[in-house]
Amino acid sequence: MPLRYLVLCFPALALLAACSSPPVKKDVDGQDFHSGQLLQNDANRAANLAMRDNLESLSLLLDKLYKRNPREWKKTGAATLEAAHGKVMKAITEQQPLPGLGERKSIAAMSLAFAPDFEGDRAGALIYGIGSMLFELYGGTDTQHLLSGLNSQMTANAAWNIEVAAWLLASRTNEQGQPLLLSNEISEAGRNLSFEREFGRMIGRLELLAQMTHESLRRSGINYVQGILAAPIIGLVQFIPLDAASAATTAQ
Repeated sequence: MPLRYLVLCFPALALLAACSSPPVKKDVDGQDFHSGQLLQNDANRAANLAMRDNLESLSLLLDKLYKRNPREWKKTGAATLEAAHGKVMKAITEQQPLPGLGERKSIAAMSLAFAPDFEGDRAGALIYGIGSMLFELYGGTDTQHLLSGLNSQMTANAAWNIEVAAWLLASRTNEQGQPLLLSNEISEAGRNLSFEREFGRMIGRLELLAQMTHESLRRSGINYVQGILAAPIIGLVQFIPLDAASAATTAQ
C-alpha cells in the first residue's frame, strides 16, 4: 500500500482502536472495615453509606450556593466563604444550633430559608435545615446499628421534604421577582442544572432506603419461615421426656 494511503488511514485506525478499548470505570467508594460494622446488618450499612454521601452532597450544595449567592455567606460575619461553609457543616455534624436561627432546625429552618421577611443567611439555613433533618431521621446519629434502624415512613417523608426544598429553591422569588437564592441556570450562556442533579441524588438515596426499610421488615418474617422449612426436621422437632428418669434413660 502506498505511504500516502497509510497516512490517510492512520487517524481512522486510531479512532477505531480507541472505540474498541474498554471504557473508563467509575470508582465505587465504599468504606474500610472496622469493628463497629460487626454490629451492622446490610440495611444499616446502606443507611450509613447514604448518610455519608448525603452529607457530602450538602457540603457541595452549600459551596455552590455561597458561590452563586456571595451576599448570603457575608451575612454570617465570617471572613471568607470557606469559614462560613465550615461553620454550617460543623453545626450539622455536631448537632449544634446555627447562629441566626435561634433554636430552629430541621423543617423549621428549611421553611425559614424561604420566608419573605428573613434577613439572615438563606443558604446556610436551608442546608442546615436539611442536615439537621437527616440527623433527626437517624435518631441523633449518623450511624445505624442492629438495635437502631430507620423508620420507612419517616425516611420517605424526608425524601419528600428535600424534593419540596429543591422546588422552592428553583421557584421562590422576592417582591421584585428575583430568586431568593440563585441556583440552576438556563440561559443563552448555557445550562447549569448541577443543583437539581445533586438534590436528585439525595432524594433517590432516601427513597431507596425507605423501600429497603419497609421490605426488610417483611423479609425478616419470610426469612424466619424459610429457615424453619429448610432446616433438618429431626434437629428442630424432638421428643420431650415426661420426667427426669426417662430423660436419663434416653440419654444413655
